[in-house]
Amino acid sequence: MTLPAFWSEAHWNGVWTAALVNHLWQSTMVVAMAWLLSLALRRNQAGARYWVWMLASVKFLVPFALLMDAGQWLRSLLAAPPVAQPTVAAVMEQIAQPFPQSAIFDTVGPSVAAHRAEWLPALLMAVWACGAATVLFRWMHGWLRIRAAMRAASPIDLAADVKVLSTLALLEPGVFGIFRPVLLLPQGILRRLTAAQLRAIVAHEMCHVRRRDNLTFALHMLVEAIFWFHPAVWWIGARLVEERERACDEAVLQASRDAETYAEGILNVCKFYVESPLACVSGISGSDLKKRLVHIMSGQFERKLDLSRKLLLGVAAVIVVALPLTFGLVRATQARAQSAPASPATNIAATWQGTLHTGREVRFVVKISKAGDGTLRATFYNIDGPPGGIPVISTTLNGSVLKLELPFGTYEGTVSADGNSVTGTWRQGANPLPLNFARATPETEWTIPQPPPRLPPMDADTNPTFVVAAIKVSRPDEHGPRWWFQDRRFSVIHTSVSNLIKFAYGLQQGQLARVPDWVASENYDISAEPDGEGEPSFKQWQSMVKKLMADRFQLKCHYEKRELPVYALTVAKTGPKLTRSRNDPSMLPGLGFGPGSFGATNATMADFAEAMGQAVLDRPVVDQTGLTGRFDMRLTWTPDESQFSAVGGYRPPAAQSADAPPDLFTAIQEELGLKLVGIKAAVDVLVIDHVEKPSPN
Repeated sequence: MTLPAFWSEAHWNGVWTAALVNHLWQSTMVVAMAWLLSLALRRNQAGARYWVWMLASVKFLVPFALLMDAGQWLRSLLAAPPVAQPTVAAVMEQIAQPFPQSAIFDTVGPSVAAHRAEWLPALLMAVWACGAATVLFRWMHGWLRIRAAMRAASPIDLAADVKVLSTLALLEPGVFGIFRPVLLLPQGILRRLTAAQLRAIVAHEMCHVRRRDNLTFALHMLVEAIFWFHPAVWWIGARLVEERERACDEAVLQASRDAETYAEGILNVCKFYVESPLACVSGISGSDLKKRLVHIMSGQFERKLDLSRKLLLGVAAVIVVALPLTFGLVRATQARAQSAPASPATNIAATWQGTLHTGREVRFVVKISKAGDGTLRATFYNIDGPPGGIPVISTTLNGSVLKLELPFGTYEGTVSADGNSVTGTWRQGANPLPLNFARATPETEWTIPQPPPRLPPMDADTNPTFVVAAIKVSRPDEHGPRWWFQDRRFSVIHTSVSNLIKFAYGLQQGQLARVPDWVASENYDISAEPDGEGEPSFKQWQSMVKKLMADRFQLKCHYEKRELPVYALTVAKTGPKLTRSRNDPSMLPGLGFGPGSFGATNATMADFAEAMGQAVLDRPVVDQTGLTGRFDMRLTWTPDESQFSAVGGYRPPAAQSADAPPDLFTAIQEELGLKLVGIKAAVDVLVIDHVEKPSPN
């Protein structure tokens, strides 16, 4: 049996992580497309290639998700077309979002994921902030240097499209400013260049002004500051500088056709002056000087875009825009199909199988059958996980909408018109993932691994003891608590002594007194095996842990009756809304927990009350429902900061969504027909008389 597992924001952080990774993937693919286009346009004018690279830069600021949302909005304005085939939608989604929006940390295991989710996002944010600050500081230093030179400069009379200033700084001629640019010329340049050379250099700078190169490169500098960690961003910056300088070279040569004078002017500038410290200050010496001079002296003018190149650019633009837009249309179509009026009843009783993509492929099989009273029953199998089936809490088919509720998640999908496939979404916590099922046939069905033969139960009169028990202090980076006891294996990871005592004595929060601080704060890992034969019962496991605490921790304690604030679990006025379990009553209950999520199969009301008191609430829960038997149940609510204190507490998000579930007390009444009432009652309290840290193994 696995006791409730808890996690923090690992899944929530994973959603944002996947969104960022998908955005970087999409932007990288656009950069690759820009590189291919630049190769195709290598014999055309540099201005065309410059704008190809500029659009690749802007893509980093525009997620495809915006275009997908636009597609969904556009779909809402159109008449309903035929529903897209699931295979088409899957292919489009694989291209647009190859990394599922799931908890990326899940790939390293739930315990490690939960621990990393607490510190890894903060660490990554700190590293990003340091990198961005370094980039901005370097640019600010260069900007202040040029700003100081401009303030000390004096105007000179020179024919140009903008104001011309002469500066004492040994900076190359350059255009400073975005909206009111000025041309900065180093003092003495009139003596170092001939009149023809100076006219060519000024013409080059005026070309930068007309092209607004300072503005466009300032936009790319914003991209560099945000995505400084992406190598493609810096590569784009080098290509932009290269293509803008070549574009201005081509404009100067087409106007004067005096390549030798122009080349000599550039060489003289490079000989006596230094390059501008800011790429958004357009100068004369940018890019590879040797390649530029060879290009200038070749005398070959680049060709304008012909019809084939224009068509190529048009097709590329359509692909970049149409792919996410169409994907948004398809998703909206599928969503509408799920909410559309029910299709004719489908024979859902069958074996269904599908693959969930979470960074790795996980295969699931659902066996659905129809009971004599017409209700549906289902068992869930993880082909790639531990053998054995998981009973589904509830299985409903409303028209063509199939819904499965499990202890640890829910699935909702739409059955196709031919009844051979189900297109839907798996949701565990706040992370929806696409999951499609296909009806299995004898030829296509997967082999379900069979669990090993179950051990016979240990004789009820046996009073077992742990014959082997290894206890060690938990690693600081471990996350828990995690419990596992099945067959003849008992294992706990990262659990406190207070949790062990509560398990052994069947206590809830608030039922321990006189507890030393270390008992609640220090965590241990325990691995143990019992003596005797057969599989111990739950009470026998508790008895063995009780003996272990007395032997290895020298625990001495006694009971007292005390009046404490508790919650009474009662039946609401509407009556219980519970489903009787059809599982073997001798089976242990299956319990699944998460922040705002609880699922159970084969559980009694005492199991539910104990789970709520131990894990969720800050006081014991007393079962006063009077309900007997075992139930399958599902509960979803919005937790608050007072809950889950036994496992480190819960930190609610800054803002709740409008469709967030109700609070716990409302959810229990609306979903289960039960009620939690705060009262005072005399309950058993275990008083700790003596306890020590564990003896060596």
